[in-house]
Amino acid sequence: MNKLVEMKCTACRGDEPPLSEEEIRAFMDQVPGWQVVERGGIKQLERVFRFANFAEALAFTNRVGELAEAEDHHPAILTEWGRVTVRWWTHKIRGLHQNDFIMAAKTNELYGEGGQGT
Repeated sequence: MNKLVEMKCTACRGDEPPLSEEEIRAFMDQVPGWQVVERGGIKQLERVFRFANFAEALAFTNRVGELAEAEDHHPAILTEWGRVTVRWWTHKIRGLHQNDFIMAAKTNELYGEGGQGT
């Protein structure tokens, strides 16, 4: 399997099925710290990133936003004092796609580059 962090998001068609449980399990090893959650019947990847203060959390939020724009794949982000919660899923298919795992891996990389552990 290719390293997710080295991959680019691909255009997702609405007629593609979401990833199967087996496919999800195969990708999870490459996105440490993430968990699969279900909200409104839709599987999503979620992770909470911790920071020393609000300014660091906000700076990370902005880096994730820049990444999302560059890849044309956008998460839900909640920025709070000392923490940022990021959720990735593919709206078109109402579930998880390989793109979500690519973006989770790249988000982990951004967190590492910011001086925090993963």
